Amino acid sequence: MSKRDYYDILGVAKGASADEIKKGFRKKAKELHPDRNSDNPDAEAQFKEANEAYDVLKDPEKKAAYDRYGHAAFENGMGGGQRPGGGQGFGGGDFSSAFSDVFDDLFGDFMGGRGGAGGRQRAARGSDLRYNLRINLEEAFSGLHKTINVPTAVACGSCEGTGAEGGVEPTTCPTCSGMGKVRAQQGFFTVERTCPTCSGLGQIIKNPCKSCQGHGRVEKERSLSVNIPAGVETGTRIRLAGEGEAGMRGGPPGDLYIFVEVAAHDLFERDGNNLYCRVPVSMAKAALGGAIEVPTIDGGRGRVQIPEGSQSGRQMRLRGKGMPALRGGATGDMFIELAVETPVNLTSRQKEILREFEELSEDNTNPESRSFFSSVKSFWDGMKG
Repeated sequence: MSKRDYYDILGVAKGASADEIKKGFRKKAKELHPDRNSDNPDAEAQFKEANEAYDVLKDPEKKAAYDRYGHAAFENGMGGGQRPGGGQGFGGGDFSSAFSDVFDDLFGDFMGGRGGAGGRQRAARGSDLRYNLRINLEEAFSGLHKTINVPTAVACGSCEGTGAEGGVEPTTCPTCSGMGKVRAQQGFFTVERTCPTCSGLGQIIKNPCKSCQGHGRVEKERSLSVNIPAGVETGTRIRLAGEGEAGMRGGPPGDLYIFVEVAAHDLFERDGNNLYCRVPVSMAKAALGGAIEVPTIDGGRGRVQIPEGSQSGRQMRLRGKGMPALRGGATGDMFIELAVETPVNLTSRQKEILREFEELSEDNTNPESRSFFSSVKSFWDGMKG
């Protein structure tokens, strides 16, 4: 069976440039790789065919011979794995070499790729920091600007973050030649590992900075001005990009996350954007009704009319007197919950008036009591029966 044209195999035109040939092979390699075509029994053979074509066309000398003589250029004494003058033959198909050219394309998304600058990893990013900020309810209502002190790592001033004495630029790692990774052949595959000499940075420091011991950063407490918006509640997280720990050897800084905790209040209880205030009222005020003044979170006063005969637990609403929404929108409401208070420390005259009131009271004066004791009587009568 005659061999297919190498250009047709890679899907490129004759006379294609080296870049076009490489792109064509990468595309075919992705399409035909056996790991991605487990349901296609011919995928492995087609993959090897594409590899053989690329092995020839990527080499200018081989490509020129193929363009002139076709497949015959690699036969009749030039095959058998040897070329004139020694070395590997054109048709040998150095599979591992060609495969390594597309290693990053096939697995870059899963293994992080090689990164920039010849495959070297980027300088290590600084860690993110967390700061717990406790504020009171009034501050959560109005918002505030606050200065906080954050212990963190900042770029070393002596070496300007490079980690080298005098700010001298680091040198290329001799083990990995700046790649940040070293390769080892294990049978069919070429395996990449992080360079043990430079820990993947691709650079080494021969004379570390004495101030930061070569890390490029030092521990320091920073003062930051933070804007806390109105409406925050416990658990609100505020991100300050780039205000975290400085990166190693000039790497990008991390972020600072501020976690807000709103302290409990003596007067108000919060539920979302609504506020609840428990207000004690006298027995007489609850019975006769009347107006009372209550505090509001903005420091003002609200006037509430208590209906006659109000009981403990009754709620009244003050619209728009709650907490503002964090991301805009309507303000919550404030709910007044009545707590009818039984009088204590009565004088003789007060006791006398209450006894007289009790004697004048009728069943409809205390409807809950009448209903309760009626149920009690029915219960007892049922037990006797």
